[in-house]
Amino acid sequence: MTTTGTETPLDLLVERATRTRRLVVDMAAGPRGCHLGGSLSVTDLLVAALDRAGRDEGTEVVLSKGHAAAGLYAALHTSGVLAENPAPHYGLAGHPYTGHPSAHVPGVSFPTGSLGHGVPYAAGWALSRKLSGKPGGAIAIVGDGELQEGLVWETCQVAAAQGLGNLVLLVDANGGQNDGPVSRISPLEHLSERFAAFGLRTAETDGHDMAALTSLLDRGPDPSGRPLAVVASTVKGKGVPAVEGKAGSHYVRIDAARAARWKRRIT
Repeated sequence: MTTTGTETPLDLLVERATRTRRLVVDMAAGPRGCHLGGSLSVTDLLVAALDRAGRDEGTEVVLSKGHAAAGLYAALHTSGVLAENPAPHYGLAGHPYTGHPSAHVPGVSFPTGSLGHGVPYAAGWALSRKLSGKPGGAIAIVGDGELQEGLVWETCQVAAAQGLGNLVLLVDANGGQNDGPVSRISPLEHLSERFAAFGLRTAETDGHDMAALTSLLDRGPDPSGRPLAVVASTVKGKGVPAVEGKAGSHYVRIDAARAARWKRRIT
């Protein structure tokens, strides 16, 4: 990946994440609600990834866990990619802010929704940049429950074989999925070792530590051409104490008064 811009101050990225979470809560207070828990857990990953892509020519961010679209739209807005505030229009007819990422939204190149499909989209983009000799690559953001999809692992195998050192997988490991805890439904133990067995470089980090996330994304491609998988431990509903770590935060619709209270708690 070729850097084309200056490094963004860490405090600005943290401030973007705070504003992003508040916008997500606004969307939960809309007429249709939103996937709140996963959008809040993935916020810091989205902000860090969009910042990295914004400074790298030809790099795309693909939100493979498409149900966290509210988080993506909010992060695109706070990162300056999307001029319009999406919160008042989320889920409404006549607007592009659908429940899964829409390619009609500026900054969204790949529509996603069916879990697992965003990873091969990202790998395909990274491969195209490599084959054409152009700079850039892809950052795919996936959920830990999503890793139960076999397509993810098939893509990892191909990405390693093709030497896609310009591909990064950021795993939003919040421990939950639609039907309950990942550990109860289909455990993913020794996750870093699994990625390593498929030929990827691996790293583990606190998914809410902006400094750690930006440091990992700033490493650049591996000389040996191995993709990077970052297992980022996160908290479902991060930033809103009333729902942090709770399965009930998966999809939420709240009223304006509650949204105002929750937003005051996000710092």
